[in-house]
Amino acid sequence: MDRRHFFDQTLRAGAVASVAATSVLNTYEETLANLAQGPTKRVGLIGCGWYGKCDLFRLIQVAPVEVVSLCDVDSEMLEDAANKVAERQASKKKPQTFSDYRKMLSEKNLDIVLIATPDHWHALPMIEAVRAGADVYVQKPISVDVVEGQAMLAAARKYNRVVQVGTQRRSTPHLIDAKKEIVDTGKLGKVAYAEVYCYYHMRSRENPPDSAPPATLDYEAWTGPAPMRPYNKLVHPRKWRSFTEYGNGIVGDMCIHMLDTVRWMLDLGWPTNISSTGGILMDPNSKANIPDTQTATFDFPGVNVVWQHRTWGEAPDPKYPWGATLYGDKGTLKLSVNSFDFHPLPKGEAIHRDCKMELEEYPEDKTEKDLEKHVAPAIRVHMLDFLKAIADRSRPVADIEQGYISTTACILANLSLQLGRSLEWDPVTQTVLNDPEANALLRRPYRAPWKHPEVSDV
Repeated sequence: MDRRHFFDQTLRAGAVASVAATSVLNTYEETLANLAQGPTKRVGLIGCGWYGKCDLFRLIQVAPVEVVSLCDVDSEMLEDAANKVAERQASKKKPQTFSDYRKMLSEKNLDIVLIATPDHWHALPMIEAVRAGADVYVQKPISVDVVEGQAMLAAARKYNRVVQVGTQRRSTPHLIDAKKEIVDTGKLGKVAYAEVYCYYHMRSRENPPDSAPPATLDYEAWTGPAPMRPYNKLVHPRKWRSFTEYGNGIVGDMCIHMLDTVRWMLDLGWPTNISSTGGILMDPNSKANIPDTQTATFDFPGVNVVWQHRTWGEAPDPKYPWGATLYGDKGTLKLSVNSFDFHPLPKGEAIHRDCKMELEEYPEDKTEKDLEKHVAPAIRVHMLDFLKAIADRSRPVADIEQGYISTTACILANLSLQLGRSLEWDPVTQTVLNDPEANALLRRPYRAPWKHPEVSDV
């Protein structure tokens, strides 16, 4: 397929998807045209597991890019990804493979780097990638501690790189509709309260014995700057999210998406006070060490946002087991990855909208292993927004600064739970007011020989 035909096919696929997708795609028509005519963007991926491939294959679907390099510390996963990329990209070329992201980036032959490693491995590769001159798409949450995020933001600005964060609710077509049609038009009225929540039973309940790592996995490199724990089959792949050593629990994994959605919908900046309660209240026998029950309150000027997760029991609304609800004096708006529902007050015509999955437009989505089919359209639009920002040298919709704010808010919620008190955040000094103990926790210790990134070092 030549590049002009690719451009025409991409437009045609998106144009029939939905009203929202058509409107969104029109925004990127000039960008796609320029991509079809200009030099091919060279792409590298660091982290070739589940979501790394999800992100990369969506980028291949919407832009005539060339994937030239892949990196992972699991040799089996790396080889599988390389073979799949060769099948999916237009050139049919197999990318060069690396086990060390530093060697991959030292080639300095990449225009775009995607980072989809476990959370504890986001900061160092992202900073090194922008130093190498690449624009970056980094998965959420951007970091496991606050100082990492500060260094990542500073690096993006210093090297003038576009950095898009994988908070793709900002690019979800039906949620874009909800913002434009309900929130921005004033149908909700004044919003002073929002709920964000997740009731998925996603915390591991197993307690298997520790064991030797598989021969295909370099566990020392996988652990990297995180504390070293004995290998356990729950850690790799995917279930590492159940351990605080590698992430920030369900708040860091799921709350960030919906908190970020509310911030985007209502144009909110920093929360000024964060508090949280909860813990391991239901399932203490699991190997997992993250809370199975947690409530967090984020106080923004004029708006109170409350998070709740339970990895047990029922969801209050089975249609919205993970989502956000905005309460206004003129109505209520429920939002999720699958749909939105608006109910006006005191009465009036309700509005419902479902996600359009685009399976006929992108038939490879039907058979891709573990793909969240309802999320694929959002990732495609998020990639288009990223590409437009690269072309314009502008800030993308989920710019690194927005990712830093949402990530930090979630980290502070966990610190509040750990310390047993609310935290007052100062956006100017980027510190917790009058709380030296909390401020000391904004930087997690790194395991030698890895060095924690600092703003002053980028």
